[in-house]
Amino acid sequence: MSQEGDKSAEKQILIVEDHADLARLLQLHVRDLNAAATIASDGGMAVDLFKKRQFDLVILDLMLPIMDGIGVCREIRKLSETVPIIMLTSRDAEIDRVLGLEMGADDYVTKPFSIPELMARIKARFRSQRAQHNHPEHEAYIFRDLQVDIPKRQVLVRNRHVDLTAREFDLLVYFMQSPGRVFNRIQLLNAVWGYHYDGYEHTVNTHINRLRNKIERDPSRPEYIHTVWGVGYRFYAEGEDDLA
Repeated sequence: MSQEGDKSAEKQILIVEDHADLARLLQLHVRDLNAAATIASDGGMAVDLFKKRQFDLVILDLMLPIMDGIGVCREIRKLSETVPIIMLTSRDAEIDRVLGLEMGADDYVTKPFSIPELMARIKARFRSQRAQHNHPEHEAYIFRDLQVDIPKRQVLVRNRHVDLTAREFDLLVYFMQSPGRVFNRIQLLNAVWGYHYDGYEHTVNTHINRLRNKIERDPSRPEYIHTVWGVGYRFYAEGEDDLA
């Protein structure tokens, strides 16, 4: 059975958590963000709710009855490439965290977690969503056979549409805004994720790998996003004049 939040709130959040006390606690706290939360206590219910309603963010536990969090993440990504998904994982579930990120989750927090930390993650995602409605300095970037339309949030690679998650898109645009500049993982977390916590740097690595798999001809020999060993990453600098 689901518990629905106030549909008149500015933001709508889907909380997928089978521990009722934790779910209700999160439901109370998101009110401070001018958001309302609907609770789904199992994975099947979560997918059904997502098909019927529009949500601005999903908080997703990995250990769920009916359908686990990885399966829910996969199904949600079939329905929406852009809705932010924050996973709740246990500290010893690194393989599940990596798999969840590979399936399209944007972020994760490990249990036990602090409520202020999770609220900070949610606020960062909402700030990013608001920023998307502002007019950027450039509305399009074109580099070789990579085209990015920022207002439409569309990416073409070799004239083929490529689906990126919200975080992947923001990460790509951030790189293309500063071709040739080297960013370390902490800088990318602060700029694209909106925060930095110790131990989360490898989240950047996972998103870089996913992004390369989608835009590079050969992800093992990237043309666009290069690794600068011991430092971080940069968008290929040659042909900067090609950036529109």
